[in-house]
Amino acid sequence: MSKVRGFLSEFKEFAVKGNMIDLAVGVIIGAAFSKIIDSLVADVIMPLVAFVVGGEVDFTNQFWVLRLPEGYTGAHTAEALSAAGAVVLSWGNFLTILINFILLAFVVFCMVKAVNAARRSIEREQETETVEAAPAPTPEDVALLREIRDLLKK
Repeated sequence: MSKVRGFLSEFKEFAVKGNMIDLAVGVIIGAAFSKIIDSLVADVIMPLVAFVVGGEVDFTNQFWVLRLPEGYTGAHTAEALSAAGAVVLSWGNFLTILINFILLAFVVFCMVKAVNAARRSIEREQETETVEAAPAPTPEDVALLREIRDLLKK
């Protein structure tokens, strides 16, 4: 029974530690941040890219059929062919996911860069405040008078 109490006590200490709580908060915020970034890429950046390119930037329906099943007469879409057992090389889907990843990585890079710049700016402001808060150097005549006083004490 003592081992069980010790185990439960140790688990309680582990679960309530600040690091565990910080990790949980980080995961929750990370999930929300992921949705924001996905929306930014899908709803803002991809339409702009499609506008600049002059058309849809979606290659998901681009594929090569490597082998059709015997007597297949159904639809020639990647999903229908795959469901029927055809060997399909879906290069377009891979390319679309790759483009989305590159855009996503670029957006995250820009956001991290902006956060780092803001952090450096705040640190510089804090350093400036610290330097301003430092006492002014003692004037020369006051320092000389203190030195004379100390010599007279001796």
